[in-house]
Amino acid sequence: MHRGMLTGVPEPFPVPIGLRLNQAARAVERAFDEALAAAGGTLPVWLVLLNLKLRRPANQRELAEAVGVREATLSHHLNTLDARGLITRTRDAANRRIQVVTLTEAGEAAFLRLREAAIAFDTRLRAGLTDADLTTLSALLGRLAANVGNCGDAGPPWAGLAERSRAPGGPRPAGQAAGP
Repeated sequence: MHRGMLTGVPEPFPVPIGLRLNQAARAVERAFDEALAAAGGTLPVWLVLLNLKLRRPANQRELAEAVGVREATLSHHLNTLDARGLITRTRDAANRRIQVVTLTEAGEAAFLRLREAAIAFDTRLRAGLTDADLTTLSALLGRLAANVGNCGDAGPPWAGLAERSRAPGGPRPAGQAAGP
């Protein structure tokens, strides 16, 4: 590729935006995974802890929906978190089929470590970008999602979390998201 153009094809044409977006997303994803791993976590662990801390879902089904995974996949992650002592699962007294998931003290500490790693990563990711750049980027990403028909999506597992008011030890204000 030379200057954003593909060569070796009958007529040079711009590198497809989907390819460029995919390459950027993979690079950011790998770097974020490394940042979370350095803090003792993974993206699924971060998303579960984040949603437990901020959304406080009433049961596993709500938690799975908030994280954006199937209940079976969530159960796998919860088993790991439970074994690590980061969460507890108890049966709902009113409906024994429902498990209520809560953070332990160790889970609270893991949340804080991963939150700091996510904030530091976000700061790194925003380096050199102005507020106008970030506004434009957000609008462009929204437009791309709408162009492929995903504008009605509930959004990522952290959608809406940054807009909540900042409590001591809570999420950062809007414009300072906790993850990529």
